[in-house]
Amino acid sequence: MITFSEAQLTAWLSPLIWPFLRTLALFTSAPVFSSKAVPVRVRIALAFFVALAAQPTLAGQPMVNINDPGAFGAVLQQVGVGLAIGFAIRVVFAAVELAGEVVGFQMGLGFASFFDPSMGGQSSAVARFFGQMAMLMFVVMGGHVMVLMTVITSFTAFPVDQNFLESLKQMKIYNLGTDLFASGLWMALPMVGMLMFANLALGIVSRVAPQMNIYAIGFPITLTVGLVGMAATLPMLDQPFLALMGRAIDIFSPR
Repeated sequence: MITFSEAQLTAWLSPLIWPFLRTLALFTSAPVFSSKAVPVRVRIALAFFVALAAQPTLAGQPMVNINDPGAFGAVLQQVGVGLAIGFAIRVVFAAVELAGEVVGFQMGLGFASFFDPSMGGQSSAVARFFGQMAMLMFVVMGGHVMVLMTVITSFTAFPVDQNFLESLKQMKIYNLGTDLFASGLWMALPMVGMLMFANLALGIVSRVAPQMNIYAIGFPITLTVGLVGMAATLPMLDQPFLALMGRAIDIFSPR
C-alpha cells in the first residue's frame, strides 16, 4: 500500500500553492479574465493549470512551507501582487475608456449613458464602445498571453516571502495614474481637435447668419464629425494601447 507522509504532502503543495494564489488573484481583478461570463470554477481550474505548468521555471524560488508561521504573510503577498497586476491591466482599459468619455462629451453624447455592470456605475455609450474595442485589441494582440507571462516573471521581481509592503513599495503603481490621464487625453486629442474646429466653424456661422437655428444643425454636424473622426482614428489606437500595456507590464518585470 502506497502511503504519503504529511511532510511529503507539504513539500509537494508548498511550491504549487503560491503561484496558484497569485494567478487566482489576477483572474479576480484583471479585465477579460474577471468577466462574469467566465465561471468561478473555470478560473480556479485555469489558475491551478497555470501554476502547475509554471513549476519548471520556478525551481529556484524560496521555499515557504504552508505550515510555517509566516505562511499568512506569504499568502497576503501573493494575493496582493496578483491583484496589483490585474489593477495595472485595468488601468490600461480605463485610459481607453477615459478617451471615449472625453470624445463622447465633445460629440454631445454625454447624456447617452447607461448602467455598466462591469464598471458598477454609469458609463457613456462612446466610452463603452472604446472599452469593447480595447477588449478586442487585448485578445487579438495576445494580451492575455502577455498577462500570464507577467505573472510568471513577477516571481523573479517579487519572489515569495512575507514582506508584502516592500513589494508594494517597489511596484510604484501610483505612477500609472499619470499614464492613465496622459494616455487617455492623448488618444482623444485628434478627435477633440476635429470637434473643436467644427464647433468653431458653427460659432462663426451663427455670427454670420444669426437667423439660422444653430442648435438644430449643430448636434447633427458634431455627431457626424465625431463619427468620422472615430472611424479615422480607431485604426491607430493600437500603438498607444500597446505602449501603455508595456508600461504596466514593466512594473512586474525583473530589473
